[in-house]
Amino acid sequence: LASGIYSFACSLWNHHTDTFLQQICAGDEAAATNSLERTLLSLKVLRKLTVHGFVEPHWNVEVMGFLNAVFERLKQFLECSRSVRAENVCRDRLEKTIILFTKVLLDFLDQHPFSFTPLIQRSLEFAVTYVFTEAGEGIVFERFIVQCMNLIKMIVKNYAYKPSKNIGDSSPETLEAHKIKTAFFTYSTLMEICRRLVTCYFLLTKEELIMWEEDPEGFTVEETGGDSWKYSLRPCTEVLFIDIFHEYNQTLTPVLLEMVHSLQGSTNVEDTNAILIKDAVYNAVGLAAYELFDSVDFDQWFRNQLLAELQVSDDRYKPIRRRVIWLIGQWISVKFKSDLRPMLYEAIRNLLQDQDLVVSINNNVLDDFEFRTDQFLPYLECMFTLLFQLLQEVTQCDTKMHVLHVLSCVIERVNVQVRPHVECLIQYLPLLWKQSEEHNMLRCAILTTLIHLVQGLGADSKNLYPFLLPVIQLSTDVSQPPHVYLLEDGLELWLVTLENSPCLTPELLRIFQNMSALLELSSENLQNCFKIINAYIFLSSSGFLQMYATDLCQSFCELLKDITTEGQVQVLKVESN
Repeated sequence: LASGIYSFACSLWNHHTDTFLQQICAGDEAAATNSLERTLLSLKVLRKLTVHGFVEPHWNVEVMGFLNAVFERLKQFLECSRSVRAENVCRDRLEKTIILFTKVLLDFLDQHPFSFTPLIQRSLEFAVTYVFTEAGEGIVFERFIVQCMNLIKMIVKNYAYKPSKNIGDSSPETLEAHKIKTAFFTYSTLMEICRRLVTCYFLLTKEELIMWEEDPEGFTVEETGGDSWKYSLRPCTEVLFIDIFHEYNQTLTPVLLEMVHSLQGSTNVEDTNAILIKDAVYNAVGLAAYELFDSVDFDQWFRNQLLAELQVSDDRYKPIRRRVIWLIGQWISVKFKSDLRPMLYEAIRNLLQDQDLVVSINNNVLDDFEFRTDQFLPYLECMFTLLFQLLQEVTQCDTKMHVLHVLSCVIERVNVQVRPHVECLIQYLPLLWKQSEEHNMLRCAILTTLIHLVQGLGADSKNLYPFLLPVIQLSTDVSQPPHVYLLEDGLELWLVTLENSPCLTPELLRIFQNMSALLELSSENLQNCFKIINAYIFLSSSGFLQMYATDLCQSFCELLKDITTEGQVQVLKVESN
């Protein structure tokens, strides 16, 4: 079906495209807008036909002809955009059309990587030229840059283009694609891409610096995780850098190290550009931490330079203070000697008192695999107090979640040693829970904190029951909408509460009313449900079974009909208790 209408769709698209370009050059905005709308619609049809209409599209001359024409049309539209001002009615539609051209290429690469092989060279030349050379100056816009970077990333990282370790096991198509890729990414090309990514795209922008001053919390929680690299410039540039550095680390490691060596010593606080360059280079070293493991003596760098930079208190140096503590957070689980940690904790304590909220918030280094409690204990009281003050000071949910995460890490690591310091947090959490009624992700963070608190307090956690048990009740009640977000953490909190309870109270018995509905779900949480039931039996089998034996038997009978053999064994284990 697609092949039957493809030729007509192509001619229609070409006609409307040519008409638009003629009309916009003639200054006929009204007619050009109409033609551009038709160009956009016909291009949408062609996108679907090209990507989904053919099993082996590279054998179709018209399909490959259209895809090659996309590059020419993109150049024409980008040049056209020079003369179409922001206030022009065509501008928005023009940018949408340019983005749609790039989507055609990205979708085709995603769905037909081997059919895309003849386009690899041209795609890389096009994207690199517009994003990493002067050719793009004055005509490229943010969304287009993101699309071009994603095109480069998808080619670099595409598994279809990576030969097996044993070359003989690779298909001829893979070897051909790899050959084209290797020929394009020469030393000079890679060096230029790396330098431009770091010294142009990694630089904090004027808008970001204004946001830092006017909305520090908003600045710290700008989206960088998940799929944000597909749509946002900063995460996109960072992900592209990581992928290219990983793929070509032997070539790029000396390039990055040269940048680092050029920045020895503290930077003049008067030189804003030098500070921003250093921030960008440190960002690159943090992103490439695992690749640089054998090339950077991070311990020596920390002692000789980074620690001193954390102690520069000038307000203009705050981008470096923020970046250095982030950088240490990236390296601490990669390469950081244990005996340096007390010096680091001293620095963190000072940063938590920093006048700048962004610097205070960016302390991630306590979530450390090699954390040693004995090294941290001298700083525990002060750190806990400062983190709690920061938790109260910040107002946005995302920021509170971040600070709670750090507090949770501290509580988890020091365990029972936290007991003398948690009273203020215990008093505050009920208020925060109430305030977060509309913010389920913040409530998840509160649940995680409570889990670690209960484990740290042990039997003393019974003093938390007036707050704790209603929280468990709500989180595990499948009739309440929030359970979709809270159930998993709520069940874990329920279990650790029972494991740390000295006895079975009437209130603990009462919340078991939620269990029948949970067992009916037969979900991935069934294992935790069985553990909770066992915990009740161990605490007080007679009192518990007197109330719930009948309900449990009914639930188990229903369960045995539907679950796997492994699940049936778990039910029988509970019954045997």
